[in-house]
Amino acid sequence: MTDIYEIEMNSLTNNPIQFSDFKGKHILFVNVASKCGFTPQYKELEQLHKDYKNEIVVIGVPCNQFGKQEPGTADEIQEFCQVNYGVSFLITEKVDVKGQNQHPLYTWLTNKSLNGNKSSSVKWNFQKYLVSPTGELIDYYFSITKPTSKKITKFLN
Repeated sequence: MTDIYEIEMNSLTNNPIQFSDFKGKHILFVNVASKCGFTPQYKELEQLHKDYKNEIVVIGVPCNQFGKQEPGTADEIQEFCQVNYGVSFLITEKVDVKGQNQHPLYTWLTNKSLNGNKSSSVKWNFQKYLVSPTGELIDYYFSITKPTSKKITKFLN
């Protein structure tokens, strides 16, 4: 098993993110896209971020691998999220979540030999991965699971 807190990644504004800064809180990773039928989930992700700010860190991970629904540049993505949904949670650099150039974060999230819990594949935009306050994968949820679903919030109360 590998430690999620050792994975390196940058924010959308190209600043390094230290996942270890989030020890003690749940982390919800969501691969996001601006032109998807699930894009309105940004609103619920922001709600989750605000309602449970002491319990969870919401991290959006832009990806253009599903229907080319995130074609924008970093600046365009940031503007879209802020203007349309008032997003204040962390957004990372745009990455691949599957395939040959899969980012190490998603290699960890989708590989049982690394995360110690289960293997999966990212099926579409807005698939969610919940990590415990001690850095263990709890579970993943397909796009249709709303960010404020009891399936997720039951771990935060």
